[in-house]
Amino acid sequence: MPEAAIRKRPQQISAHVPRTLTEALDPAWLTTVLAGFSGGRVVSGVETVEVIRTVATKVRFTVTFEGGESGAFCLKGLLDVDETTARGGPTCVLEADFYGRIAPTVDLTVPDCVATVIDREGRQAVTVMLDLIGQGATFCSALDSFSADDAVLSLGQLAQLHARSDLLEGADWIRPRVSQLAEMTYVTPETLQELLDGPRGDGLSRQVRSAPRLIAGIRALAARDGQCPQFLVHGDAHAGNVFRLGGGMGLIDWQLLQRGGWALDVAYHVNAVLCVDVAEAEERRLLGEYLSMMRGHGLAMPCDEEAWRQYREAAIYGYYLWAITRRVDPPIIATFVDRLGKAVTRHESHALLGI
Repeated sequence: MPEAAIRKRPQQISAHVPRTLTEALDPAWLTTVLAGFSGGRVVSGVETVEVIRTVATKVRFTVTFEGGESGAFCLKGLLDVDETTARGGPTCVLEADFYGRIAPTVDLTVPDCVATVIDREGRQAVTVMLDLIGQGATFCSALDSFSADDAVLSLGQLAQLHARSDLLEGADWIRPRVSQLAEMTYVTPETLQELLDGPRGDGLSRQVRSAPRLIAGIRALAARDGQCPQFLVHGDAHAGNVFRLGGGMGLIDWQLLQRGGWALDVAYHVNAVLCVDVAEAEERRLLGEYLSMMRGHGLAMPCDEEAWRQYREAAIYGYYLWAITRRVDPPIIATFVDRLGKAVTRHESHALLGI
């Protein structure tokens, strides 16, 4: 990957934001969007390689330009979705803005973004990147093996991000997501309880499966987090948003980019990427590794015991995110809810937050 200092800013294209996969793969539309990358050459052919649909659609594809040269890309956006899902468009705008405003200035391993297409009035966007898999990258998932040594590498990426929290100054578009979660109404207590009473909650205690307690916990965490020093936070650093490339690791999926306490990322990440017994045995050491990295970047961090308390409280954040998740394969949801719910149990997160 190129160094952050020389990573090019993607072209921000004034074009229609596609709403369907057919529109997104239209050669004429791609000719406009890829003009800055291709030098204005016409796209003469498009071939779909893979389509991955969760909430957003990720489509890997190749294009052939006039003259015979080809390129491999990945496009991400809300394609072929219903009206309710389309309301999530602001998260796609947030991700496009990350690639346009933040990624070129931070020393992170992320996909090379070649273009963003943003409709700010309509609150929709798509992002076009070079295809990582074509570059030899492999993506992690909740069901992959992830060691504590792997976690040191991925925590290094989070530390690089957190260390550039000076970028928050004047960046009002990066908001405190945890407080928004605490105030949201689209997942009712009744719906949340129904989800927790399903298979995803198997193996967790009745107290941790309580929707009212979880809602009270995320609200208490939001109140405390708002009083902490604010960092540039990924917000969704589970294993599925990590990739391996060239012996290192990188991060994808910036739709929950936010400002907040460092522990939101670290507690969520450690307990999502590691199985429960490894997390329990290694998390204190991993927290120490992260704190050392941050101090090495010149940041003042809390003492080890205060950091441990913040880490234990913050476990509720990741648990809440996965407790409310619906549009992901059930085995992945169940894995993350189990790991994060058991972290909340182990750390007595509710009690630390006064719940």
